Amino acid sequence: MNAKQKSITIFGADGQLGVDLCAVFEGHNLEPVVYPGVDIRDRSQVGAVLDRSRPDWVINSAAMTHVDRCEDLDLAAYQVNAVGAKHVAEKCRASGARLIQISTDYVFDGKKEHPYVEDDRTGPVNVYGLTKLAGERFVSNAAPDTIILRTSGLYGTHPCWGKGQNFVDTMLELAKTKECLHIVDDEVLTPTFTEDLAVVVRSIIDKSPPGGIYHATNAGQCSWFEFARTVFELSGIRIRIEKTTAAEWNAPAKRPSYSVLDNRRLQELGLDTMPTWESALERYLNKKYPRGVDA
Repeated sequence: MNAKQKSITIFGADGQLGVDLCAVFEGHNLEPVVYPGVDIRDRSQVGAVLDRSRPDWVINSAAMTHVDRCEDLDLAAYQVNAVGAKHVAEKCRASGARLIQISTDYVFDGKKEHPYVEDDRTGPVNVYGLTKLAGERFVSNAAPDTIILRTSGLYGTHPCWGKGQNFVDTMLELAKTKECLHIVDDEVLTPTFTEDLAVVVRSIIDKSPPGGIYHATNAGQCSWFEFARTVFELSGIRIRIEKTTAAEWNAPAKRPSYSVLDNRRLQELGLDTMPTWESALERYLNKKYPRGVDA
């Protein structure tokens, strides 16, 4: 049985990932769920949605993702990222639906010097990571066949509901008014295009692999400085950029210094179709700015 024969409910369908998830399942029996129409913090609202849609699969991409804001709104972040995810998982188990829970590289502490695999020890260094890890634990206990899909540095052609502009668009916007930008160079990750992640989610539903943790990012790695430099090079924008450190930047939330993920379990299943982050970025820029970027 393939995805065309299944019904799918997506929480967070209006987010930058959620919109691309809806696109890859266009034509299927799809129920897009958005906030504030449905608040996953309310167990009864979650139950009402899934009783009505009766899906085979549920994708929970709803989350509080503004990392710095989570430091101040820690209870709200916990209620959405952990308790809300638990509500979805509990109802999935009761109804027989399978769940894909979207998670993050920020469940790790960043002390490792090579890519994290799925069974590496976790150790979040900020509230966002702590609440997402709590969500992982809740959903795996509530519905053991859940697929927890960790990813990294998401950006997409649609606005992020919680953060507004993504990093790429922020860099391009700043280049219009700034002569020099200072970008953190001691945090390494893998920026991931939401369209590529959505395709992998579709493949997972087609394959229906065992429950557990899976990593899914574009291939390769870079620092935020290297990412920004490539954005400007591909866009043909000449601007002076200088390296800074996370300590000098002094953001409200600490980030892991290294959070690159290894898509090992997807590779074992033949589902790792993720291209390099450089080629993904080039496709993103060509799609978002087909006439070029006017800086």
